[in-house]
Amino acid sequence: MSTPRHDPPRIVTAEEFLDGPADAFGEIHDGVMVECTAQSPMHDRVVHRLRSALEYGIDPNGPCREVHGDTPMRLADNDDADPARRLCARYPDLILRDCSDGPYDAQHVADQTLIVVEVTSESTIDSDIGIKRELYARAGIPMYLIVHFDKDWQHIAMIEELRLDWSGRRYVGWNKHTDALVLTEPVKVAVMFEDLQSPLPRRP
Repeated sequence: MSTPRHDPPRIVTAEEFLDGPADAFGEIHDGVMVECTAQSPMHDRVVHRLRSALEYGIDPNGPCREVHGDTPMRLADNDDADPARRLCARYPDLILRDCSDGPYDAQHVADQTLIVVEVTSESTIDSDIGIKRELYARAGIPMYLIVHFDKDWQHIAMIEELRLDWSGRRYVGWNKHTDALVLTEPVKVAVMFEDLQSPLPRRP
């Protein structure tokens, strides 16, 4: 969703983040706002259809679950000596959260998140498989799904399923979905890659 800025960095303090609407900012790493970049139609299509699949898998008679997309999530501050360089906030492509604790709150949503999803792109892949993997694991989010594409960026190659290990703070590979995403918990999902990436049939 974002790439580092090349112009003078925009510093965002925790106080500023708390005082204003959280969606007024881009992603923030070490207090520096990260520039948002436009995504491809394929990226948008896959995110939209994955969201539908997750929502469809929610049991209406089960625990409270909600899916959110591209909404702010504050993560643990880093330990920089400069207080202005500690804030860390991300805007995951999708999250599935436990909503039994009440409405969405950017300050606490990481603690409620059951699944976090990032759909890779050419501009974000390094962050998606690197720093975000570390940040989401440190936040204790139980499952991280990363959607990988072939080199043409038009076909899904794999959806990598990562889960926390015994420490509760580090992800390990759990499954590599290669034709369809199939989950049995915390929601039931079974969706073919073809259904995630293909254009809708044309109407006659």
